[in-house]
This record gives sequence, C-alpha cells and structure tokens, in this order.
Amino acid sequence: MKDKTEKILEKEKKTVWVMIDLYCQGRHNPGAGGCGECKELKEYTALKLSKCPFGAKKPACSKCKVHCYEPAKREKIKEVMRYAGPRMLTKHPLMAIRHLLKSK
Repeated sequence: MKDKTEKILEKEKKTVWVMIDLYCQGRHNPGAGGCGECKELKEYTALKLSKCPFGAKKPACSKCKVHCYEPAKREKIKEVMRYAGPRMLTKHPLMAIRHLLKSK
C-alpha cells in the first residue's frame, strides 16, 4: 500500500502528464502515445517529482523556493502549462481545480 507522500506525488505526476499530453496533442499532433520530446519531458518530470525534498508538503513548482528543473526544461514546462492550463478546465476540470488550489 502506498503511503501519503507517494499518493500525493502520484497525483502531481498524473496532473503534469495530462498537461503534457494536452500540449503534445495540440502542438505536435503525434497521434496516440505522444512524441519523443514530450515522452522525455514526462520521464524528466517523474524523476524530479520522485526526488522532491518536500515530499507530501510539496508546493506548486511555481511557488517553490528550490527550482530543481534545469533551465531549458523549466522553460519547456512553463510553455506546456501556459498552453494546457486553460484547456484543463474543460478536459479535466477536477484535476484543474485541484491544481489551481494548490498553486494559491
């Protein structure tokens, strides 16, 4: 059974992966499975989430004092979130609201 920290980080990963999928479908139009660039970004985000020093108390990345993403990946994830954020409200409203509340 997963502990609380694992469950929270798993939700975070799922949310960011959905955002990456929306971005990839809208910008790259790769068909099922996503493009190589977006698959790599998903792997990177999963790695960084798994090593987050804050665990269950992890703030939204935009509010975090420790920026663990390398600069190029950080810019890419910002681009993804700018694109996917508004679309999340219609495609995945509960996930979007949860993410917005965490960001506040």
